[in-house]
Amino acid sequence: MFDAITLQNASENTNIATLVFTILLAFILSSSIAFVYQKTFRGVLYSRNYVQTIILISIIVTIILQAIGDSFARGLGVMAAMTIIRFRNNLKDPRDLLFIFASLAVGVSCGTYSFGIAVVGTFGFLFAVIVLYFSPLGLQNDFDGMLKFSLPVEGIDRSRLNNFMVKYCQHTSLMDLKDESNDEISQLAYSYHIRLKQDISYEVFMAQLKRLPGIKGIHIKMIGATVKNK
Repeated sequence: MFDAITLQNASENTNIATLVFTILLAFILSSSIAFVYQKTFRGVLYSRNYVQTIILISIIVTIILQAIGDSFARGLGVMAAMTIIRFRNNLKDPRDLLFIFASLAVGVSCGTYSFGIAVVGTFGFLFAVIVLYFSPLGLQNDFDGMLKFSLPVEGIDRSRLNNFMVKYCQHTSLMDLKDESNDEISQLAYSYHIRLKQDISYEVFMAQLKRLPGIKGIHIKMIGATVKNK
């Protein structure tokens, strides 16, 4: 009876304690990667779900490799199952993709019992991330906030909007332009990545932005704070 429900795995020498240690090590190492990612993040749109994905994906890969072991048939079965899953989340920052690959590498190393490679490789990667973060290669950040607002389609003075951005912002980039028209009003929703000039505060910027005719739904999201004005 007990033999019938005993955990089956790819290695005859593997026991429950080894499996628990393997998954726990993958969790600790991937959590270290997620922690460093969080502390060195310089973007505007921080995602908690992405950070959790960094941790969980290494555990999933570890479990998959434990289940496959040396079985060719199991490997084909997993590949067939993975082809059904479609990942539609596009990572816009190549740096985010590298952290996912680092977590995958941890999962593969732990799943194949290459614990030394997993530990040394993880801390080697994190050391490089920290060094680059404090080096001249990592100090520059073109944008420190995201600006969203809506303007009516009719009567938009685009030259005035462009002149305003040039006057108050050091860097701007139009990220998204969406039509939010309905039966009552025709309007466009703008999304900008911005970096204000050094002598311009966000309070002054907001006050001047509200003076643009027809503007509404102002939403500024910057690193460490969010400012809204309806």
